[in-house]
Amino acid sequence: MSEVARRYARLADGFLSRIRATPDHLWEAKSPCRGWNARDVVAHVVNGHRGVLSAVHGIPPAAAHGVGVSSMADAPAVEPGADLAAAFIACRDGILEVLRTPDLAARRMPGGPLGPVPVERAIDVVGALELLGHTWDLARATGGDERLDPEAVARTHRALLPCHAELLATGAFDASVPAPEGADAQTAFLCFIGRG
Repeated sequence: MSEVARRYARLADGFLSRIRATPDHLWEAKSPCRGWNARDVVAHVVNGHRGVLSAVHGIPPAAAHGVGVSSMADAPAVEPGADLAAAFIACRDGILEVLRTPDLAARRMPGGPLGPVPVERAIDVVGALELLGHTWDLARATGGDERLDPEAVARTHRALLPCHAELLATGAFDASVPAPEGADAQTAFLCFIGRG
């Protein structure tokens, strides 16, 4: 397994652990993402993963496990009784298969905040941003473990600094807020992505 695949797997496992730790009665809890509850956060991450897989394989994304399909920046509809963990696992496994297949990992994404970069790079930077940010969102919404992988936070923050304007231009990210004096790496990263 490549280093990028290992890094992705660690972040995906962290997100999955927060999904599994969420009690049924907290799926409606308000999240830090404007207008979204905890369920919407997971559905959005699933939908974004499907969008990447669709771009790689040239096949339109399809609803599964009770989670619908929407534009990449939105949260799709979720059916009552949807299996959010299964929906995420299916997408996680698809991304890992791409990262383990050199010709797929090297394909260029058609666009996005990083520009036309290989799929592997997009997953390692924007994918990490999505998983780190939304792991925190889900944990914050449900009273779960908000601690993020410090090495992944620092690496992702550094990688995002040069493309901050492009991230904001997508409309999917909030403007940064000033980090408090002496902020630790996680707090600085969360402020950078508008979670201050």
